[in-house]
Amino acid sequence: MDLKSKIRVIEDYPAKGISFKDITTLLKDSEAYAHTLDLLADAIRDYEFDYIIGIEARGFMFASALAYKLNKGFIPVRKPGKLPAETVSESYDLEYGSDSIEIHFDALNKGDKVLILDDLLATGGTSLACAKLVEKMGAKVSCLEFVIELEDLNAREILKDYEVISLIRYDH
Repeated sequence: MDLKSKIRVIEDYPAKGISFKDITTLLKDSEAYAHTLDLLADAIRDYEFDYIIGIEARGFMFASALAYKLNKGFIPVRKPGKLPAETVSESYDLEYGSDSIEIHFDALNKGDKVLILDDLLATGGTSLACAKLVEKMGAKVSCLEFVIELEDLNAREILKDYEVISLIRYDH
């Protein structure tokens, strides 16, 4: 199955010059969604990990389902103020300004191994912040996995210290 054909591309969204990769068309196709989960599972079969971390919000759609499929725990990483208990945070730079992500302070223990999963790898800022957050808590990143990678943004360069897997690649 050609997963790329299941993703709707919307030009000039959310701003002029952006070619947005809309996964909602893949998600509504039950065969494509199941196939994507199977491919994600196959791609990480040689990695050891205890938990799957999903990055808000679209990463949740794949990470929680994959955690269920592989009988692993699911841990959400969210924008500030969205998690109810005490959190640990990590900031990262955006083109204009900065942002941060948070995880519950008790979500990971020293020595835990995690897979970080998100729908899209663009610049890599959020993914790198998530990896640093995991390491700050004493856990280890086994792998970063993505459904889509925008190769021309060269995120692998800032993620060079980590294993990175993506299923679908776009030049732009």
